[in-house]
Order: sequence, then structure tokens, then C-alpha cells
Amino acid sequence: MNSEQFKAAILEGIPSVIPPKKEYDPNINHAPKRKDILSDDEKKLALQNALRYFPSEQHTELAPEFLYELNTYGRIYMYRYRPDYEIKARHIDDFPHQSKQAAAIMLMIQNNLDYAVAQHPHELITYGGNGAVFQNWAQYRLTMKYLAEMTDEQTLSMYSGHPMGLYPSHKDAPRVVVTNGMMIPNYSKPDDWERFNALGVTQYGQMTAGSFMYIGPQGIVHGTTITVLNAGRKISNGKADLSGKLFVSAGLGGMSGAQPKAGNIAGCISVIAEVNGKAIHTRHSQGWVDEVIEDLDELCERIQIAKAHNEVVSIAYHGNIVDVWEKFATEKIKVDLGSDQTSLHNPWAGGYYPAGVSFEEANTLMAEQPELFKEKVQESLRRHVAAINQLADQGMYFFDYGNAFLLESSRAGADILKENGDFKYPSYVQDIMGPMCFDYGFGPFRWVCSSNDPKDLQTTDRIASEVLEELRQDSPIEIQQQMADNIHWIKEAGRNKLVVGSQARILYADAEGRIRIAEAFNKAIAEGTISAPVILGRDHHDVSGTDSPYRETSNIYDGSRYTADMAIQNVIGDSFRGASWVSIHNGGGVGWGEVINGGFGMILDGTNEAQKRLENMLFWDVNNGISRRSWARNEGAVFAIKRAMKTNPDLKVTIPNMTNTDMIDKLFS
Repeated sequence: MNSEQFKAAILEGIPSVIPPKKEYDPNINHAPKRKDILSDDEKKLALQNALRYFPSEQHTELAPEFLYELNTYGRIYMYRYRPDYEIKARHIDDFPHQSKQAAAIMLMIQNNLDYAVAQHPHELITYGGNGAVFQNWAQYRLTMKYLAEMTDEQTLSMYSGHPMGLYPSHKDAPRVVVTNGMMIPNYSKPDDWERFNALGVTQYGQMTAGSFMYIGPQGIVHGTTITVLNAGRKISNGKADLSGKLFVSAGLGGMSGAQPKAGNIAGCISVIAEVNGKAIHTRHSQGWVDEVIEDLDELCERIQIAKAHNEVVSIAYHGNIVDVWEKFATEKIKVDLGSDQTSLHNPWAGGYYPAGVSFEEANTLMAEQPELFKEKVQESLRRHVAAINQLADQGMYFFDYGNAFLLESSRAGADILKENGDFKYPSYVQDIMGPMCFDYGFGPFRWVCSSNDPKDLQTTDRIASEVLEELRQDSPIEIQQQMADNIHWIKEAGRNKLVVGSQARILYADAEGRIRIAEAFNKAIAEGTISAPVILGRDHHDVSGTDSPYRETSNIYDGSRYTADMAIQNVIGDSFRGASWVSIHNGGGVGWGEVINGGFGMILDGTNEAQKRLENMLFWDVNNGISRRSWARNEGAVFAIKRAMKTNPDLKVTIPNMTNTDMIDKLFS
């Protein structure tokens, strides 16, 4: 399909004539069949909801097909309407558009659904087992058409994947406002997602899937690298030398696929278990994991050789992680660092596969005998934790990687709780990322070169490195380590072949770093050093964007970690300070009903207007979270917000007065 045909296909939206039926492709990594949860009356309603995208004269032909999809896969995906063109990030000018900001959003949507990026591309799922960009292909087609037609005086409103419509606004308003899964609180249980998603009225946007800001596994490689490095410092007296150290975890899907690459960058031996052979093949073919082993005895032997030679190597074990943990416990293999990144926020629909059952058998059980599947998952979690406990007793440092492992293990009755009811193991945010990064304002800033030209990405890497080197000279001692880690990262990023899909980069930076880097990009675009606009964003897994009591805000100890004011304030504040699009989600990596996430995207086009927007919005986007963390009495955040107030006299934040806890304890003695 040539350029003009591609543009015509976008502008067509939903075809006026029903397109030919597309055969189900077994070679694609598909989403598992979802739970058959709807009554017959609800299925009738789901069909009515799906058919409203099409003229009534087409309903007789489409209704049986949509019912077949609902009964067979548990959802109506409208496979027939999957476009014939290749879905991928292209040059921004390849998209038909009247608004450059809208074209950038189209680029990001295409990147989220690129076959090299998306976990289940035909089901419009980017990562995490259920992190959807849209619910069905009609929504995709209609959204792309709206974006192609919109002007800078309009805003597109997105309701859980459904493009509600274009509305008059103004050039300084966001071009798109996205909401995903925003439920009345009493209707946010896991089965509520199954039911309402099957009805076609809501979706699980994960974090960067439903907000169009996913950049492939690179998006978490940097955070995972920092996590593993700092976990290593915790067990090595502050030294980041991980040579000969063994890191064990599970999951090679969308986000978890970053783990072996991060292990290599951190300089350790990593073993990551994965039950899905297609996921292993993808990561191995991309060079994100070095070796694949299917035999446990062979795995143990390979680890001993790697340890003896202080190798830096990543190994994918094709099998269940529970078998690995139990084998290592029995053989007394010394594991230094342990975690888990299976999608346990989604334990009953493919996020976690039980031991003792093949991958294919588990998928059948999941759909046809969900209660038995749940029993086997919980039995597996109890075994999982028992083996981890044995290795922890032998000196392993284990941390929850924010995937609801601790929470779901406790619900399964595993031996995961202390006598006081707290978890035996910390969240990685609680123990590592929160106090070391988030409290100081450091989080996953990211950008995409809309030219899709690797040369532009190289230029942005160089510019970002130069900015950080300059900032480091005057940085206080409290953040010197963070600065050093990030300078090392950005200098090595190009060599580590992190790009999958769009020409994108991620870098942990604070507000000052983000603003200075963005300013330098905007100037380079104006001068022609960078050939096309740059799209800024971040993971919601950040300082301000997410309220998540078991992950992003797990190191908030004033009792407010179950509140969601910060995320809501974040997205509202970003929207009127200059974001090109904003999003707010229920559900992320820790589960539906367990977290609220706010995100943004921003276009830098080399103009003075872009300069004003980036200064205002990026400053707020970080300092909103630092303020909340400061009010929770987190020492690093108190330091960071006082520093921010010195740099900007218009910032005036309420600072907490510290309490003598001994005095309070005496009142209860």
C-alpha cells in the first residue's frame, strides 16, 4: 500500500461497505479467551452495543459474526475491520492531518499496535495481558479518522477506547482527553472488568497502552536497570558491582520482557522464566535475552558455569517459574536478587499460569473451568512463596515488582505475611525507587522522534547527555548518584539496541532535567538540528502520575496512600498547562480497582509557544507529586520541594512540621 492509499484508508474510517472477512491467524500471539461471564440478555446488549458503529442494513450480516467472537473469545474484537496496511510508527507527515499534534497522536497509536511492540496486536492489546488501546477495530478506525480531520480548535474525547466525538475548544487545550475504566468505586472488582469490558462499555488501559505512550519494553528497561543496580547496592554495602550475582524473576511479555536486557546492563546473571514460547521467541530474536534453556538440570549447570566465570548473561527458562524456584531451593543454588513480573494484577485471565499444567491446558481451563483454574493459580502461588521463603532464609533479597505478587499471594493463603499483618517482602518502590528516585523527583521521562529517523534519536541522546553533564556540575550531593546513573544510561542507550517500534528513548530525570532537556530539543528543532517535532511523555509509573498503595505510593506513610487526589490533580493540571493530550485510568500493573493513573503527551515543534508550555507543564507534572510526598513527611521530598521553591518564586508549598514520635508514644503507654 503506497502513501496515498494509506492516507485514504485512514480518512475512510469505518468502511461504508463491509470488508472481506479475515481469517484468524494462529501465528500471532493472541489474547487468551476471556471468561464467559455474560447472561444471554447481557450478550444481546453487547451485540447492540457493537452494532451501533454500523448502519442498520449491515446488522443482519455482522450480528452472527460478532456473537461468534463473543462466544469464542469472550469479547467482540471485530477482526474483519482490522486494516490491511502495516501498523507501525511512521514519519509524522505520512499521516493525513490538519493538526500536527493530532498527527503525533496517530503516530503513537500506530506504535502501540505495531506487531513488534504489541503483546496481542489483533486484540488491540499492547502489554500486561489486558492493556488495551481500543476495545475493537471500529473504535480504532473511527479514532484515526477523527484525528486526521481535527483542527487545533477541536478536542477529541475518548471514553475507554470509544471516540465520543470532536468538540470545539481552542489551540491551547489538549487535542485529546482519554479516560479508561473510570468506574463508580463499588463496581471496580475484577469480575466487573470482565463483565463491563465484554459488554463493550469500558476497558483496561493499563498505563501507557490506553494513553498511546508505550514505547516497547525499553520503557521499563531503564527503571528495571536502576532497580536492579540499587537492589545490588543494598546487598553490597552501597556498591553497584553485580558481577557473578544471580537475579531470578519471571515474565517475558510486554513490560516484563525488559528484565533480561536490564540484567545485562546492570552486569549480573539473570534467569527469567516464561511459559509462553512465542514470547520467548520474540525476546530472543530481538536480542533482549541471550540464551534459552528448557531443562532444569541444564539450567543449574549453566548458572554454576556463569558464576564461576563472572559472566554477564541473560537466560530465558521455557517453563514455569515455580519449578525454577523449587529446583533452586532443593539444589541450594545461591540467588542474590529475586522478584516476579508476571501479570498478577490479572491472575484469572492469563496474567499468571499455574505450575503443573501446560500452557495450552491452562488456557483451556481458564476459559472453560475458571473456578478450577483459580484454585490451581492459588495453589501455585502458595508453592511459589514457600520456595522463595527458603531462598530468602539463605540470604536472597526478594522484592515485589509492583505486579500484585504480594497481594495475590496473601489472598491465596501463602506464607507471605508477618505476624503484624505486613508483607514479609517490600515493594521495590517502597524499598528502592520511592526513597531513592521518586521522592527526589526522578522518574521515567521519555521522548519519541516523530521523523522516525535513527539519526534524530542519536541527536537527542547527545543533547540529553550534554544537558545532564552540565546540570551535574551544580547538583547537590543528595542527587549525585541519580545523576551519575542517568548519564551512564543515556551514553550507553544507543549501544544497547533498545529501540523496538518508534525511535524513542527513556531517561529518569527530575523536573529541572526534564525542562532543560525539552528546551534543548525545542531549540534544536527550531534550528533544524532535529528534523521534525519531538513527542514528550512519561510512564505513569512516576513521581506524580499514579496513586497506587502497593507500588508508586507504597512509601507514603501518613495514611493517604489509598487516596487518589494526586493522580486526578495531575491530569487536570497538565491539561490546562499545555499538554497535547492527557489520560486518566483505573487499573494498571497492580490491578483493576487497585490504582489510578494519570498521563500526558506533549509535542515540541520548535516554537515559542511550545517553550512556554513545556516550562509550565513539566514543572507542575513533577512537583505535584513531590509536594504530596513532602506532605507525607518523606525527607527526600521535603528537601526536593524546598529546592524547587528556591528556583521558582511562584511556587509556595505547605511544608509539614515534624512530630516527636516518642512524645506521642508516651501518650499511649
